Amino acid sequence: MDSVLRAQGRIGSRTLLITSAALPLTGWAVHAVALHKQLAATRKDPLTGLLRRDAYTARARRLLSRHGDDTAVVMVDADHFKAVNDTFGHAAGDAVLAATAARLTAWAGPRASVGRLGGDEFTVVVQVTAGRLEQRLAQLVRMLHTPVVLEDGRTVDVAASVGAGTPHAVGSRDLTVLQRAADTALYDGKHSGRAFLASPAHATVPSINGRRAGRPGTSAWGRAA
Repeated sequence: MDSVLRAQGRIGSRTLLITSAALPLTGWAVHAVALHKQLAATRKDPLTGLLRRDAYTARARRLLSRHGDDTAVVMVDADHFKAVNDTFGHAAGDAVLAATAARLTAWAGPRASVGRLGGDEFTVVVQVTAGRLEQRLAQLVRMLHTPVVLEDGRTVDVAASVGAGTPHAVGSRDLTVLQRAADTALYDGKHSGRAFLASPAHATVPSINGRRAGRPGTSAWGRAA
């Protein structure tokens, strides 16, 4: 009997030890999940779900490094966004931003880097060959000009200006250079309903707070249907 009691005691102690060890592990697992969620929250914009600037930049640079000339940097700026807020309210403005983000994500696909730079400004680095770029950008313009239907049934007419830069057209694989060139091309075609492709000249235009300060020659594709 004493041997049985001693065995039970050893088993009970071992069970207690295992259980005690499991508790902090379980607590750490919960803590790790919470940390992961917090990290994901810092990486993504809470309104649109798109990558914030730092996370977007890191992914974008990897794409440019791996895929080289078969990439494009696309800058997108919503047109007349203030009028949407003034006419329909800020909740409607948020809905338009969320819809724009969803359309950019659907257009770019899962392997792209899609980010919200702030306000109504978005950017995408996407894999695309030179032969398909014109078609893809025309498709994007059509998507961004499709009216947004609000939860209350109201319809908001929307539009966006689009500028694109490729390593081949701009002459650089540097993300900062490509974004500056694409942004300059965007403003050359602002409110035109076209996607404008940057040239090497766009990368040399001085900028103030990220905005162009001149107007070089541009290349534009046809207006979206």
